[in-house]
Amino acid sequence: MICGGKSRPLNSYSFSVISHKICVAPMLDWTDRHCRYLHRLLSRHALLYSEMVTTGALIHGDRARHLDFNAAELPLALQLGGSEPADLAQCARLAEDWGYSEVNLNCGCPSERVQRGAFGACLMREPALVADGVKAMRDAVSIPVTVKHRIGIDKTESYDFVRDFVGTLSLAGCRTFIVHARNAWLQGLSPKDNREVPPLRYEAVYRLKQDFPALEFVINGGITRTAQIEDHLHHVDGVMLGREAYHNPWWLSEWDQQFFADSRQADQTREAIEQQMVTYMNEQAALFGTPWQSIARHMLGLRHGLPGARRWRQVWSDHQLKALPPEQVMALAHRPAA
Repeated sequence: MICGGKSRPLNSYSFSVISHKICVAPMLDWTDRHCRYLHRLLSRHALLYSEMVTTGALIHGDRARHLDFNAAELPLALQLGGSEPADLAQCARLAEDWGYSEVNLNCGCPSERVQRGAFGACLMREPALVADGVKAMRDAVSIPVTVKHRIGIDKTESYDFVRDFVGTLSLAGCRTFIVHARNAWLQGLSPKDNREVPPLRYEAVYRLKQDFPALEFVINGGITRTAQIEDHLHHVDGVMLGREAYHNPWWLSEWDQQFFADSRQADQTREAIEQQMVTYMNEQAALFGTPWQSIARHMLGLRHGLPGARRWRQVWSDHQLKALPPEQVMALAHRPAA
């Protein structure tokens, strides 16, 4: 079921309270609707996030292309990029009308393109403007409004800076903060380097939780193992996983039992997930003409670490096979090497 417009999706979840205990990060060019469909097959409970969508793209562009999603993806948050309170309010209303579970404001992206648009991490310099945006969105919608941000900008490692940022936004009504535990260096580093070079300072996020115990804090950055998730959950309310979850999606299959005491999918197999994705590929081709390759690219890490994974991945990424139906590609991928 594709959700959009005023129609609200019917599903098995109650979203009066959304759990941020385990989240999959918004990742540009990666967490599209097809990626999120795969992730939802693997975890019923993880909160999924869209790619960042700018307010300008929604107000002036093809809304359905940016906003449509499959009801199976819920619970699902829309991440917005923007800074004008009126525009943010209008786009938050669109998110709610489309059936999203939450709207999230990006105050953490350090790319120069995003800075030129006057949003992302550079907004941390203007907490009053961000607070106005948060208040405008909260006044416009009933779904939660959250903010994703860094612990600082450039090379100044001042806890007071991020503390005051959070404090200002909390007065505007923001209750949930997703904190990438690195500074954003706005000059001299690529977005990739900004995820790796600035040092991780998890203790700053822990301290935010200590100083604002009534607020919800979700930690993000450099988390690649289940043991790390467990450790962080002793200090904060939730954990957001990014690239490791994308490159090793089978990791998601552990989360429901480990963190939500839900064993309903404990016996699922990679092969069963792959078959469900093949069914989905056929559905998307029939409904929208979507080529299977644009869906398969998100599951190339599904057999990460297993014998034969490299050959399996090569078959699913072989564009010479694009004319074949996906079930035949799957059969080829599992055929023993000659």
